[in-house]
Amino acid sequence: MKKKRMIIGITGATGIIYGVRLLEVLKRLDIETHLVVSQSAQMTLAYETDMTIHDLKALADVNYSAKDIGAAISSGSYQTMGMIVAPCSVKTMSQIAYSISDNLIARAADVVLKERKRLVLMLRETPLSLSHIKHMQAVTENGGIIFPPVPAFYTKPETIDDMVDQTVGRVLDLFDLDTGEFKRWGEE
Repeated sequence: MKKKRMIIGITGATGIIYGVRLLEVLKRLDIETHLVVSQSAQMTLAYETDMTIHDLKALADVNYSAKDIGAAISSGSYQTMGMIVAPCSVKTMSQIAYSISDNLIARAADVVLKERKRLVLMLRETPLSLSHIKHMQAVTENGGIIFPPVPAFYTKPETIDDMVDQTVGRVLDLFDLDTGEFKRWGEE
């Protein structure tokens, strides 16, 4: 049986820990990861972590340049579970909303949508302008899911890692992947 594949896009919005944690968890769940990191995300990586781009790419099974529009994940015939953009900048969300596929993150997302696979955008922006909301609406109407990484406090998180794990777990729930790493409402 072929291993399941997930595309992970990481953009320059703040919150790169979400993309990092997704890669770590998907590796543990034995899901093959296909990573695209934008140029802006490389800058954010340096601001928000002690990781190098090499460290980040080492977490993925397959890496692509954001400029590689001809990559395997740019074709609907290449089978994946779908795609998560974590974090997702407003720029990338806007490109995806209107099929502006001038980079591999936007192109892969467009392919995921046209193939009716799951696309989850962990949008990192606040406050939102009306144009942001309209772009969120367009993504949703096209079948994507806007998932701002908003922490849940009913879990009584004690660390930032607790909040990140809960959010990543909820995102992966959308793909029927249970991380087993966070408290759920109504469960002991």
